[in-house]
Amino acid sequence: MKPLNFLLVGVGGQGTILASDILAHVGAAAGLQVKQAELHGMSQRGGSVSSHVRWGERVFSPIVGAGEVDVLVAFEELEALRYLEMLHRDALIIVNQERIIPTSVTTGAYTYPTEPTMLAMFSSVTTHIIRVDGPGIAGRLGLAKAANSVVLGALARALAVHKLVEPPVSDEIWLTTMAERTPAKFRDLNRAAFCGGQDAMTLVGMA
Repeated sequence: MKPLNFLLVGVGGQGTILASDILAHVGAAAGLQVKQAELHGMSQRGGSVSSHVRWGERVFSPIVGAGEVDVLVAFEELEALRYLEMLHRDALIIVNQERIIPTSVTTGAYTYPTEPTMLAMFSSVTTHIIRVDGPGIAGRLGLAKAANSVVLGALARALAVHKLVEPPVSDEIWLTTMAERTPAKFRDLNRAAFCGGQDAMTLVGMA
């Protein structure tokens, strides 16, 4: 397979880097060559965080160029908009339903985009848009920090449905890798969150 390019973006504290680490190890466990590069930015202060992950039979560079992203995984809605220029046309966007209001909005300098505005901007690039209620699903399970596991579940199902990886990566690989990279006491909750995200990915588009 030619390299599959992922870009994971979010805000510090959302578990974006952990999700990126899991994604990289899932690719390796599936027998693919993997490269990964992270940009933490101001993550300690709730700033923007991004990570490039590439899967393929042969991958030479960890960096994904502008217009080359196949799958954008955004853990915060505004962060998805920041990186649209990185996507190629008809790329896949998975957006976590969480808004972390930046200082520029709280001070009144800017306004947070409305959902119709965001949908219009996403749709100008692709029609493959999946919105996932990570905080809602994780909250009902009693572990808010498991929202990133919800998003990974949606990502796993989307990769299979869109046939972006052949043969598809099994759920067993995803769950085993997650168990290896997260605390044992949260294993069952993360599994439930992952499965919840798999079901939620059927919500295509933004309401």
